[in-house]
Amino acid sequence: MERDGGAAARCLRAWRGSVGWLLLAACMGSGPAIAQARDGVAGATALPAARAGVVQESLSVVSNGEVVGHLQVDGDERRQHVRYAVDNNGRGPKHEEILELDAGGMPLSWTVKGSSLMGGEVDERYRWHAGRAQWTSAADAGEAAAARPGLYALNDASPWASAVYARVLLDASGGTLPVLPGGELRLQRLRQMQVGAGAKAVAVTVYRLGGLSLAPSYLMLDARRRLFAEFTPEDIAVRGGYEDQAPALLRLAGELEIEHARELQRRLAHTGAEPLRIANVRVFDPREGRLGPPVSVLVREGRIAAIEAGAGVAARPGERVYDGEGGTLIPGLHDMHSHTTLSSGLWYLAAGVTSTRDMGNDNDFLLDLVPRIEAGEIAGPRIVRNGFLEGRSPYSARNGFIPATLPEALEDVRWYKRHGYWQIKIYNSMDPDWVPAIAAEAHRLGMTVTGHIPAFATPERMIEAGYDELTHVNQLMLGWLLRPDEDTRTPLRLTAMARAGSLDLDAPQVRRTLALMKQREIPLDPTAVILERLMLSRARQVGEGDAAYLAHMPIGYQRYRKRTFVPGLTPELDRDYRRSFDTILALLKRLHDQGTRLLPGTDDTTGFTVLRELELYAKAGIEPAEVLRLGTLGCEEYLGRAGQLGTIEPGRRADFVLLAGDPVEDISAIRQARMVVKDTQMYFPEEIYRALGVVPFAPAPVRIR
Repeated sequence: MERDGGAAARCLRAWRGSVGWLLLAACMGSGPAIAQARDGVAGATALPAARAGVVQESLSVVSNGEVVGHLQVDGDERRQHVRYAVDNNGRGPKHEEILELDAGGMPLSWTVKGSSLMGGEVDERYRWHAGRAQWTSAADAGEAAAARPGLYALNDASPWASAVYARVLLDASGGTLPVLPGGELRLQRLRQMQVGAGAKAVAVTVYRLGGLSLAPSYLMLDARRRLFAEFTPEDIAVRGGYEDQAPALLRLAGELEIEHARELQRRLAHTGAEPLRIANVRVFDPREGRLGPPVSVLVREGRIAAIEAGAGVAARPGERVYDGEGGTLIPGLHDMHSHTTLSSGLWYLAAGVTSTRDMGNDNDFLLDLVPRIEAGEIAGPRIVRNGFLEGRSPYSARNGFIPATLPEALEDVRWYKRHGYWQIKIYNSMDPDWVPAIAAEAHRLGMTVTGHIPAFATPERMIEAGYDELTHVNQLMLGWLLRPDEDTRTPLRLTAMARAGSLDLDAPQVRRTLALMKQREIPLDPTAVILERLMLSRARQVGEGDAAYLAHMPIGYQRYRKRTFVPGLTPELDRDYRRSFDTILALLKRLHDQGTRLLPGTDDTTGFTVLRELELYAKAGIEPAEVLRLGTLGCEEYLGRAGQLGTIEPGRRADFVLLAGDPVEDISAIRQARMVVKDTQMYFPEEIYRALGVVPFAPAPVRIR
C-alpha cells in the first residue's frame, strides 16, 4: 500500500495535484554547478516570453532511475493538447488536457479527462467567459464573478500545469497571485544554472512553486520560459533526452529543501540552556491508563528532572516557565509506518509525533537525513529505519533494494544490518520461496522481518517462513478474501477490500490465522486510516477522518482530499465498502482483545493521519486510555526503548506533548497540541502551522517567567 498515502507524498503532497500520497524519496547531496542568483522574487527576472509559434514538448517521468511515465504537449501558444501517463508500482494518473490561453498566457479554458492515481475517473473543466469563471472537478464545482481571466488551480494536474502557473506568476508583481477556487500561488526564483554539457547544455532558472499543497515543488524554465523539469526531492518530470540528469536534479531539490528546512528549524525550534518548567498540568501514565493530579514538570538538559506536586508555580531563578492551564501532558506519539520526506518532520512534530518507523525509502536519502535530525540541523522525529526489499516484476516498487537473485537479497540484508537498520520489510513482488532464507539471515543478524504478503502467498505461509510482524490490515485480510490466482501486486490489494463486508470473522480460516498470530506473538501494523481514505473517499465530500482539520489546510490539499479514490463507484459498491470498513474495525478490536499488539501506523507523513489512526482504534471499541498506551509506551516497548521513552517520569528523556484537553475522556483531544518537547528542543504547533500555511488548531501556552 506504500505510496498510496504517499505516492503525498511522503509529505502528503499531491504529485502534480493528482498522483497520490507518498512517492519515492531520492538521494541528496551536491548538485550541478550553479551560478548563484538567490533569494530574488520571480518578478525580478526579465526573461523573453514565447507568445507565438508551435509548442511541442516531451518530458519523461523518472522514479529511482527508471522512466515510469511521459508528458507530451502539442499545439501553439494559445491552444495546447497535453497527454500525461504514469505507471509506477501498478498505479498512476493517465489523462489528457486541452488548454486555451489568452494573449498573456492566462487560462481561458482547461479540461482534463482520464483517470487518477488509483483509477478513479477524472473529468475536470474550467472556463472563463463574459465575466464569469466556472469550474467542476472531482472535488467541487463552483463559479465566481471575474472581470478578467484569472488563474485557476487544477485539481487533477500534470507537470505542465506548473509551467502554466509559473509563466503567469513571472509577470505578476511579487510573484504571488490569488487563484480559484481559493488560496494563492507563490513563485520564488532560486538559482540560475546550466544542465547538461556541450551541445546539450541548457541554461535554466530554478523556481520554487508553493501555496497550494503541503509542500512546494520546484521547476526549471529555459530562456524561452519553456518547461525543462518539474521536480521535488522525491520525483521528477524532465525534458526528453535529459533523463540522465534526473539524479542530479533530485539532489538539487534535496539541497534546496535542506536549505529551506534549516531556515525553518532556526525559526521554530526553541532551545536554551536554562531549565524548562511546565506548570499546572496533569500527566498521563500509560502504565496505569489514567491522569495524575495537577503538577509542574521540570526539564533540564533534555531530561525530566522533577515532577512536583501542585498546580502552583514554585519556579527557581533562571527557569523558563509556561502555564499549562490544567492541560494534559502525554508522551510523544508514534507513527510506526512512515515514509520520511524532508518536509515531513515539522508536520509530525506539530501533531505531537516525536518518533516514527520508516518502512521503506531511498537508502542514501535516509542515511543522510537521520544524522541531520539528530544533530538538530533540521526538525524531525526520531526515525527507526527499516530496510526495504522488493522483488523484480512489472509491478515493482522502485524503492530500497530490488535484488535479482536470492544471494543478492541476503547481501542486501547484511548491508542493512551494517548501516544500522532495525528491521527488514518485504514487499509485494518478492518471491515467497526466498522469504525463509531472508528471514533466517535477518534473525541471525539480530533483525526481525515484517512486510506485505507477497503475491500469491498467504499470511500463514509468511508467518511460518519467518515473518515477525504483519503490515497493513488489508494484507492480513486478503488471505481470506482472494482466490489463489488473484494478483495483489495490482490495485486489487485495495479494491478487493470491498469483499470484506460479507466476511465472517468466526470462519475457520479467520480463526486459524488469528490463532497463529496469537501463538507466535505476531503484531499488526494496521494503517487503518489509509484504508478509510481509500474505501470511504467520496467525490465532493469531506470524509469523517478529515473533517476535524481539512478546512485549516491549503486549498489544493483540501480539494485533493475531497475526491473518490476507488474506481467505478456505484451505490452497491459504496455500501460494500462501508460495510467492509466496519469489518476492519471489528477485526482490530478482536485482535486487541486476544492480546495481539497493534502498532499505530499511517503510510503517510502529515501527523494528522496518526491522530485519526488512534481515533479509529477508539471507534473500534478500544478504551481511549488504552489507545494512548498503544500510541506511546506500547511502541517504545516494541522498539526496545521503554527504559528511556514512552513515559513521563524523572530520569527519562524529555519527550512529551502538551494538550489543551483530556484525551482519556475524549481521544480527539490529541488534536489540540499546544507544545511539543523532544529532548532539548521545544516547538509550538501554532508557530509551525503558520509557517506551513495552515490555520492553527490551538494557541501556544503563555510564558509566565
